[in-house]
Amino acid sequence: MNYFRKILRYAYPYKRYAFLNIFFNVLYALFGTLSFVALIPVLEIIFSDKRTLGVKPVYEGISNIKDFSQEYLNYFIIENINKQGEFTILMYMVGIIISLFLLKNLSNYLAMFYSTFLRNGVLKDLRNDLYSKVIQFPLAFYSEKRKGDTISRLSGDVDEVKNSVLSVLEMIVREPLTIIFSLATMLFISPKLTLFVFLFLPISGFLISKIGKSLKKGSLKVQQEQGVFLSILEETMGGLRIIKAFHAENLFQKKFEDSNERFYKYSNKVLNRQNLASPVSELLGIITIGILLVYGGWLVFVDRTLEASFFIGYIMLAYNILTPAKAIAKASYSVKRADGSAHRILELLEAKNTITDIENPVQKEGFDGIISIKNISFKYEDQYVLKDFSLEIPKGKTVALVGQSGSGKSTIANLLTRFYDVNKGSIEIDGVDIKNISKRSLRGLMGIVSQDSILFNDSVANNLKLGKPLASDSELMEAAEISNSYEFIKDLPEGFDTNIGDSGNKLSGGQKQRLSIARAVLKNPPIMILDEATSALDSESERLVQDALEKMMKNRTSIVIAHRLSTIQNADNIVVLSKGKIVEQGKHQELLEKKGIYYSLVEMQSLS
Repeated sequence: MNYFRKILRYAYPYKRYAFLNIFFNVLYALFGTLSFVALIPVLEIIFSDKRTLGVKPVYEGISNIKDFSQEYLNYFIIENINKQGEFTILMYMVGIIISLFLLKNLSNYLAMFYSTFLRNGVLKDLRNDLYSKVIQFPLAFYSEKRKGDTISRLSGDVDEVKNSVLSVLEMIVREPLTIIFSLATMLFISPKLTLFVFLFLPISGFLISKIGKSLKKGSLKVQQEQGVFLSILEETMGGLRIIKAFHAENLFQKKFEDSNERFYKYSNKVLNRQNLASPVSELLGIITIGILLVYGGWLVFVDRTLEASFFIGYIMLAYNILTPAKAIAKASYSVKRADGSAHRILELLEAKNTITDIENPVQKEGFDGIISIKNISFKYEDQYVLKDFSLEIPKGKTVALVGQSGSGKSTIANLLTRFYDVNKGSIEIDGVDIKNISKRSLRGLMGIVSQDSILFNDSVANNLKLGKPLASDSELMEAAEISNSYEFIKDLPEGFDTNIGDSGNKLSGGQKQRLSIARAVLKNPPIMILDEATSALDSESERLVQDALEKMMKNRTSIVIAHRLSTIQNADNIVVLSKGKIVEQGKHQELLEKKGIYYSLVEMQSLS
């Protein structure tokens, strides 16, 4: 339970509800026991034929309390029967029993009522913290993790833990107290009979724990497999167009069915073991009840040391132990399952974020002079993508990065924004290492337009306001006009308030890209990073987007990663990369005259 115990710290802010739950569980256990004890006088009234009032018993000390209690109960019942009649006393006792059961069930409801706030509070805070980690992790984290597995941890694993919070409360408070109160009363009625119950409990506990040992391991497999098929589902929904185009439906169907089959087998194994808890504990309980009936019968009919009404009440109390014993067994299994889920949750919560702010980072408000990339080296895994790379980007200038795929162009954009950190060297803005600048203020200096227009299932206005939530309508309009977006936004059913669908799928590629540019324009950052912003567009869309980009880049420092070289002819400095190193740099005309790699790239695109 190590992992689950760590998760329980989330219950601390809701300790008031936990204490109220415990209080009402104590009352539940107390009233539950008293409701069975109250049956003894009823049995005494119905079955006893003694109606002669004897001498009133006298209390002679704690050592004689059991005999005194039995004698006084008999005296009290006979005295009141003689005064009011058997049926009247029976009605009073039935009323008391009903009242006790009412109080027991009211206590149970109130205990569950307060546990609801506790469980859902733990669920809320746990999901918030997990989402906070998900959104803060660097991009490198998700290159190693399946998205579906992360979703599974936030949904299935958290639900498993939530359900087990109640199980723990029942396991440590309500059910044990019910057993303790019942055993104490049984011990009071007959110490000899209770000895058998004390022998039964450890044997039962040992057998149940033997069954449950493999539950945690099995549960871990179930949750991991759930992550796998959720990943397949997420990939399917994201790539449905390609799957259909390549007639790959059967391939993905097979992948999903295989994963679902494994989930089916693991789940069956875990649930079948868990379901053993109830019948095993009940069988052991009934065996004990059988022994008690034989031995108790001997005490009543042969030894004559126990009255029949007390013996029947004793058997009812003994049977009353079975339900909480079964509940404890099931709860212990539930906690074992939750421990596997807690392990997966803690893996996410305790994973180190490698890209963090230093203590008291620089809050940089503006960009005044130069971006300096000094002898940086970077590798994603084992092989360096950039090695001893240096470049200076003065304020107000446009620097274009060109080269073959894999030459390190997009990597530089990722390093400038601190989506990744350099392995060696440094990147400085106005002489300050970006590692010493707060991530919020660093990224506040930059606007990004990428090849993939990442938009969200929301209105046009809310997508544009992502970097400037309080933007006015006039600012939205201006950004839309600069980006050549307004011409199609005005024709949408609700203009800026139109929902653009999942990933902006209600729009064309060119429209999505122009909205991405409008979003960057609205943010109005001093540094603009354009990562192959026109490479996926047709000629007409490219013309509109290119025009929008040129308007946007005026009076800004721009880093342009270009695939189509026609888009960067007016750049102040074109940097040609090959295998992570600069092989040429200069203006468009200068590089053409050199007739080197850049010239070859231009020729190839011209031919194509």
